[in-house]
Amino acid sequence: MIDRKKINEVKAFLGKGTEFDGKLMFSGSVRIDGDFKGEILGDGGTLVVGEGAKIEANIVVDNLVVNGYVRGSIETKEKIEVYSTGKLLGNVKTSIFVIQEGAVFEGDCKMGSEPEKKGAKEED
Repeated sequence: MIDRKKINEVKAFLGKGTEFDGKLMFSGSVRIDGDFKGEILGDGGTLVVGEGAKIEANIVVDNLVVNGYVRGSIETKEKIEVYSTGKLLGNVKTSIFVIQEGAVFEGDCKMGSEPEKKGAKEED
């Protein structure tokens, strides 16, 4: 479970009935309840997608909590949680993927941490 205390410390909020088209960059936690199209880049925090929100974006964040609709390419450093009201469509790369009963996920998923890339092969 993602730390609720960190989510409660939201640094930015896009409310219901609002629309945004562009690039969002943040650190800390951000909550979106409106419509968003574009690109979302977060460092050291959580993106919370509220119930009724609609996001069409490429997303790179530490943690993602989905209660609404998300379509795009998603990469998280830690965890994705899709709650029963959530719908996630797209390719996902994450370490931990939690999907509650009733949630929808359509796409490809790669889980686990990437192995470290080694330098050039040593020759005998």
